[in-house]
Amino acid sequence: MNIKKVGVVGCGLMGHGIVQVAAQGGCEVIALESDQAFLDKGLSRVDKSLAKLASKNVEKGKMDQAAADAWVKETRARITGTIQRADVADCDLVIEAIVENLDVKKELFKDLGGICKPETVFASNTSSFPIGEMAEASGRPSRFVGLHFFNPVQLMRLVEVVRTDDTDGAVFEAALEFGKACGKHPVSCKDTPGFVVNRLLVPYMVQAIDMLDRGDASKEDIDAAMQFGCGYPMGPLTLTDYVGLDTTLSILQGWTERYPDEPAFKIPASLERLVAEGKFGRKTGEGYYKWDGDKKA
Repeated sequence: MNIKKVGVVGCGLMGHGIVQVAAQGGCEVIALESDQAFLDKGLSRVDKSLAKLASKNVEKGKMDQAAADAWVKETRARITGTIQRADVADCDLVIEAIVENLDVKKELFKDLGGICKPETVFASNTSSFPIGEMAEASGRPSRFVGLHFFNPVQLMRLVEVVRTDDTDGAVFEAALEFGKACGKHPVSCKDTPGFVVNRLLVPYMVQAIDMLDRGDASKEDIDAAMQFGCGYPMGPLTLTDYVGLDTTLSILQGWTERYPDEPAFKIPASLERLVAEGKFGRKTGEGYYKWDGDKKA
């Protein structure tokens, strides 16, 4: 398989980044949104990001201004926006990057299964939902993979490529090659809860919250221990505030519902309490820490 034309459903925080890296990788990209205002906002983000990247390349001497301007123009010309699902019908690959709601995703793939050409490969950017359930809903489980990019997509080098028991080998290889074309380091894994990163990362964050809840150490010392002892860029409680307490809780709730006997997925009491109080972390100004923009208050 050779993936040349890519549809990206959703042009929000993650979707616009996927649109951009796919275009940078040489693909023709169809950015699909449900509303023109959302589409315009997403494409504006792409324009700003391309301009910023071009400017940095000039500053670093990687390009002169003329070459940078030409690169932006050529990359942007590969991107077309639409609010009509029929416009992704002839794509080689369609990536879903919409709201993290499994029922909504399954409904989307059921619809796309009846719209897209039989050869189209489907992929979800979900961070936590089972790929197999969406694959079944699509009606073409052999042509379905997970493509989990990381935020910010333009900068983070990793993409998790997830296969189910039904994924065709050639489809999986094509997905890996697409990840490389986007400038990412693809890692492959089975359709396991949280894939590689979140399966390790979320329980790590849970253990830190449990330590805090038990009074074993202060949040500042827990974070400092992991930052300076393990060389991490930030500690686990700061990281939870960055990820979002609501997002973390949602992931854990989905896992505990499916795997009630897995102790690593236990939900900490303080996490539930803070989310109930509307304290989601950095984006609301308070979580385990208080925040003033991107800085701890």
